Amino acid sequence: MKRMTIVMMLLASSCLVRVQTVEAQAQAQASATAADNQATIDQDVSLLRQNLRSNKKQLIAANLTLTDAEATKFWPIYEQYAAELTQLGDQKYALIKEYAQGYGTLSNEQALSLLNRSLALDQQIAQLRTKYVPIVNKVLPGIKTATFFQLDRRLTSLVDLQLASEIPLAQDQK
Repeated sequence: MKRMTIVMMLLASSCLVRVQTVEAQAQAQASATAADNQATIDQDVSLLRQNLRSNKKQLIAANLTLTDAEATKFWPIYEQYAAELTQLGDQKYALIKEYAQGYGTLSNEQALSLLNRSLALDQQIAQLRTKYVPIVNKVLPGIKTATFFQLDRRLTSLVDLQLASEIPLAQDQK
């Protein structure tokens, strides 16, 4: 458990450093055209998300004890789950981009629309996990299934917390 805590802290600090690096790169390129700048930011975020997915898989592999037979059955399911989760992550990123682009000029209606779409996305993520519990449980015993989803939620929560700390509150727009 101590190893997991240390690894999770390293992941969280890695996310912070990477987010700050992406922000610094974006600021350094402020003189570039808006389209070029956005393309660079999108590329940086894409690489960051890919790296986070890879780190997440490595952390799960390091902390979820599987037999060879279990691993052979589990990892293809994990890849399918991760792909579906990535699609929802794409939607989350699109919402964040929309918020960032409108920040400072958001109307009450726009703010509520973003909030409602964000909450709907949270529900879709919860539904995806619910969908995969019995699928994972077909190849892993209950304790290992629960452990996988605990790890998944913890890692996702760390990233979400870091992300949320970087997004300004709507009421602070001037």
